[in-house]
Amino acid sequence: MMQKKWVILFGAVALLIGIYLSNATGVKDVAKPLPLSERTQYLHWYPEPRQITEFNITQHNQSPMNKQSLIGKWTLAFVGYTFCPDICPVTLAEINKVYPELKALAADSPLQVWFLSVDPKRDTIERLNEYVSYFNPDFVAATGDHEQLFPLVRSMGMMYSMTTNSDDPNYLVDHSASIVVINPEAKVVGRFKPVHEPGKIATSDMQQILNDMPLLLSSM
Repeated sequence: MMQKKWVILFGAVALLIGIYLSNATGVKDVAKPLPLSERTQYLHWYPEPRQITEFNITQHNQSPMNKQSLIGKWTLAFVGYTFCPDICPVTLAEINKVYPELKALAADSPLQVWFLSVDPKRDTIERLNEYVSYFNPDFVAATGDHEQLFPLVRSMGMMYSMTTNSDDPNYLVDHSASIVVINPEAKVVGRFKPVHEPGKIATSDMQQILNDMPLLLSSM
């Protein structure tokens, strides 16, 4: 009889332990935060972060820029050229409007805005300096020769091409309009796609950037 009581007692204890462990595991699963890719609303995440190719180009202040220049900070980057008639100046002007708020959000997480010119023939360093400083002296503008630019732009998930003969002084350059997000490990994690609305220039929505960037900045 005594043996039967001990069996019942041990069985009850085992059941209680099982219930406790089950509940504890359930609480842990509920409390586990969702990955960043599931918490942002507008950033289009790449399936896997994209490695940026090694590069050596020149910034608007004549200092060199390479992959190491992206380490340790979040970067909002886009490609274009200073002679661009619409997308580039509008994007720079719009991002400049929200930059103070972005900078405040990034108080403990370095953030840079990077304008990469894909028109080295006309965009001299002096012109880049004048151009980007007009919008915001905190922004980074850079360019290099096409041997550096083509693989760099491709590795960022973007593109560009000359639409007309560059012998024409007014030639145009076709280029991506997205703003890509580069993490502190110099990997492209996704992009804010341009918003297409009738009668408006297709550029990224700054309110979408303001909505999602705080989550990324707080993850450092």
